[in-house]
Amino acid sequence: ATGDGAAPQADADLTVVVLAPTDPMTRGQLRRMADLAREEGHRVRWEEARGGTTAPFHTIGGLAGMLRRADRIVMGDPFSRYVQLLLTITRAKDLVVVDDGTATMEFVAQLARGERLVRWHRKGGRPGARDLLFAPVSSSARRRLTPSARRRVEVFSSMPVSEVPDGVTVTANDFAWTRARFGPPAVTAGADMVGTSLVETGVVDGERYLEAVRALARAHGATRYFAHRREHPDKLRRLAAETGLEIVRPELPLELIARRGPVGRTILSFPSTVVHTLPLALAGTGVRVAVCDIDPAWLTATASPRAQGFLSGVTGTARDVHRLAAVTSPA
Repeated sequence: ATGDGAAPQADADLTVVVLAPTDPMTRGQLRRMADLAREEGHRVRWEEARGGTTAPFHTIGGLAGMLRRADRIVMGDPFSRYVQLLLTITRAKDLVVVDDGTATMEFVAQLARGERLVRWHRKGGRPGARDLLFAPVSSSARRRLTPSARRRVEVFSSMPVSEVPDGVTVTANDFAWTRARFGPPAVTAGADMVGTSLVETGVVDGERYLEAVRALARAHGATRYFAHRREHPDKLRRLAAETGLEIVRPELPLELIARRGPVGRTILSFPSTVVHTLPLALAGTGVRVAVCDIDPAWLTATASPRAQGFLSGVTGTARDVHRLAAVTSPA
C-alpha cells in the first residue's frame, strides 16, 4: 500500500516496520518506499523477518515491546500470517488497516460475515495443514480486528467497500499526497499496459493470458508493459519476445511511477487494484484508464469457484474507467 493521505509531521511519533519479503522486486520497491518514509520524517525499521529459520523469533522478540506499548497499530495486510501473529501481542486500542489492494474488499466483507480470513483467490479450497495449524492465531487476529467498546478499527483505502461491519470506520484514500508530491506527468500519445499476477496465483491460464496481452497491445498500439512485482521473469521474457512490448519493472508502486511520467494517454489493465487507484492518482491529467474483463475461458481448472465473480466486481465497482470487451483468444 502507498499509505496515502495528508503529509505527516516530521516529528510524528511513528515507526514504520518493514517485514521484508523474499521476492527481489518487492524488496526493491519497499526499499524505495522506505526511503520516501524517511524523507517524510519517519523512523523506518527494516526487519529480515523471513531470513531463515530463526528470523521470525528474532523479529517477534525485537518488536514485542514496541507492540505492547503502542496505542495505535497501522498494518498493510491483515491476511498475512506474520501480521496476524503480531496482532496477538499488541494491546493497542486503535487498529488501522491501510491497503489499496483488492484484498481490502474481501477482508471487510469477511469481517462483516464473521468468516475466517482467506485471500480471495484461495477461497473455496480446502484448508491445508498449515492453515489448520495456524487457525487459532488467525481466529485471535480476527477477533482483535473486530471493533468493541475497548477497540477502534479503521480501514483506510481507495477500494470500494460494500459490506461494512458494525463499528468499523472506513476512510477513503483520494491520493492527495501522491498528487501533491509527484507530477503532473508528461503524457504521450501512445498506450501503456499494466501487468497482473493472476497467472502466478493460479487463476488465469498462462497461454490465454499471453494471447490476450498480444491482442490488446495490437488493438490499442501499446508499446510498454508495466510488470507486476510478482510476475515471473520467464513469463516476462516470453511476453517481450512474442508481443514486442518493452517490459518495465517499476522501482516504485505504479501510482507513483505514473505520476512521475512519462505515461501513455491510455493505460490498459486487466481487473486489478490499479483500475481504482490510477484514476485517482492521475486525476486532471487527461489519462484514460481502460480495463479488459477476464474471459471465463481463461480461468484455470484450479481457480477459486468465485474468481470470475470477484474479478467482475473489481471492474464493475471502478469509477472513471473505460470498460473494454473481453479479448477472445483461441482455445
